[in-house]
Amino acid sequence: MTLQAAATAADAADPLDGWSLPAWTYHDPEFHALELERVFRPSWQVVCHQSDIPETGDWHTLDYCGESVIVVRGQDDRLRAFTNVCRHRGSRLVDGARGCAKKLVCPYHAWTYDLDGRLTGVPDAASYPALGKDRAGLVPVELELWQGFVFVRLEDDGGPSVSEMMAPYEALIAPYRFADLSALGRVTLRPRAVNWKNVGDNYSDGLHIPVAHPGLTRLFGKSYGVEAEPHVDRMWGELTERESANWSERLYQRLLPPVPHLPQENQRSWHYVKLWPNVAFDIYPDQVDFMQWLPTGPTTSLIREISYVLPDDRREMQAARYLNWRINRQVNAEDTTLITRVQAGMQSRTFSMGPLSEKEVCLTHFCRRMRAIIPEARLEQQPPAGWSRA
Repeated sequence: MTLQAAATAADAADPLDGWSLPAWTYHDPEFHALELERVFRPSWQVVCHQSDIPETGDWHTLDYCGESVIVVRGQDDRLRAFTNVCRHRGSRLVDGARGCAKKLVCPYHAWTYDLDGRLTGVPDAASYPALGKDRAGLVPVELELWQGFVFVRLEDDGGPSVSEMMAPYEALIAPYRFADLSALGRVTLRPRAVNWKNVGDNYSDGLHIPVAHPGLTRLFGKSYGVEAEPHVDRMWGELTERESANWSERLYQRLLPPVPHLPQENQRSWHYVKLWPNVAFDIYPDQVDFMQWLPTGPTTSLIREISYVLPDDRREMQAARYLNWRINRQVNAEDTTLITRVQAGMQSRTFSMGPLSEKEVCLTHFCRRMRAIIPEARLEQQPPAGWSRA
């Protein structure tokens, strides 16, 4: 079933609407394997920003779904994506998250590929009677450049482009000048002992804000909102005028300077935008963060995070960015505790599915879609081992 077909099917009336996914889907190995095939291989994943690979030969990698993808800038200034695998014996070509190379040379037998993926060099080529260089180039991966961010997709199942997914929020995002951003630091990798869905559920959940995030509550008051579009969740909050009792939050309120390129209504607002299924942009007046949670096992995931900014040498802006980091470091710690508690609770035989509030619109939409893509998610109890092969 394609993502578009799944979304259409999800629109139909469903007696399970208003209920969460069953707990067993958050730790079952077979369900995890189906998620990799049906959810993640056809979905768009962010690799980096175009400013991270500005020069010829610059490359970035992303590992997920048992694949390693390399994005490289060619001699023609074009960005291309390939699987990071030599066509000779399957060796990985490059190691690490980023680098620069004139050619991509396999460290095993020195097969050499141009930056456009063409196989250009094979030592002792005459000894390979079956070799056809024109058929042994690197395997391409679909790439989309959206607002300066580089996305890749392992398989095209007919689902929408990133641009089509984000269409409802193009006007909101336009003033932030995404294409002109550059990295503030490097990608942070945070392993978490939770299923990837727990990270996403928590990200799009507005009900826990006043309970578990006192800092955000002091900053936003009661202004926090949530909504769900077919392919995107959005959350937002407006900074209150009342000064926070916490010094980091209070100074952020005081020091955050006006941002000339933003309209007045965006000067004091925070926006959170999550693309199906696991890529999010935290959009602040002072910076833009991306957050991505990748499944590494049935009960483990890896969170990738990095901040991007526009040039601004004002001391107030530099201070606001530091304070933003302090505030969100605390929020991240609170969220880690929450999702760890949920993952542990989902192992209990006493818990299956929970009722959803009418306000949990994002989670309701997510559950519909997952049930459409993997129908076994409709089963309240975990089926016997081997169910996915039956």
